Amino acid sequence: MKLWIAGARPRTLPAAVVPVAVGTGLAVGEGHPVWWRAGLALFVALILQVGVNYANDYSDGVKGTDADRVGPMRLVGSGAKQPRQVLAAALACFALAGAAGLVLAAATTWWLLLIGAAAIAAAWGYTGGSRPYGYRALGELSVFVFFGLVAVLGTVYVQLERLPWTAWAAAVPVGLLACAMLVVNNIRDLDTDAMTGKRTLAVVLGDVLSRVLYTLCLAIPFTLVLGLAVGRPWALLALLAAPLSIRPSRRVLEGAHGPGLIEVLGETGRLQLAFGALLTVGLAL
Repeated sequence: MKLWIAGARPRTLPAAVVPVAVGTGLAVGEGHPVWWRAGLALFVALILQVGVNYANDYSDGVKGTDADRVGPMRLVGSGAKQPRQVLAAALACFALAGAAGLVLAAATTWWLLLIGAAAIAAAWGYTGGSRPYGYRALGELSVFVFFGLVAVLGTVYVQLERLPWTAWAAAVPVGLLACAMLVVNNIRDLDTDAMTGKRTLAVVLGDVLSRVLYTLCLAIPFTLVLGLAVGRPWALLALLAAPLSIRPSRRVLEGAHGPGLIEVLGETGRLQLAFGALLTVGLAL
């Protein structure tokens, strides 16, 4: 069980929790939260994130790109689990996410099925299949879309059944912080990814520009909160999380590498959680 938990990559789970929390906070602020739908949305986001991580573990493992890595242990690459076991776990997660999404679609609109299918396809296609888009520098764009726009807007819609402009304004900073998690992860793996032909955005941009991109992904959300505060003044509470961005930004700009970037990944997750929690409260108020 410890191996499966490690393979689920718990440090990446804030990317799933935060957008649902923010979307629900906005629904509370609008006076129309639907708690069982919010709970199902959270389940979908979490189980889909775990499924992505298992699918990534499987695909990278069978392709050999995880054979020599700096980051946390991978189930297939390390030989701890058989590829078919990890693939089965990923598919089970996708099936559970699909079943929960089906309930939400039945309660709101069947158009959600198309969005859910796209999310599952994106989860698999990141490193799976013959032309994985994660190997073509599109991973960050996908994270922004699905763990920013889709997750926040979807959570708001299943509760309000409409999308106020504040939902869009809140989704963008959430998506950028989710991107920061992937950017720093790919900076850590830049050398091994380049050697194995995995062209992540970090490989394409290079080390220096990737580190600049990471700091921008941390800084821009706090600027966007100022605009969101026009309609939701209490959203300014999210600015209290700004000090948490200083240490990881400085460490990345100063050239942290290897195990140091694993620590930065954890710090980024804590920043994401703090920002999300404060923005959730601000939108609810």
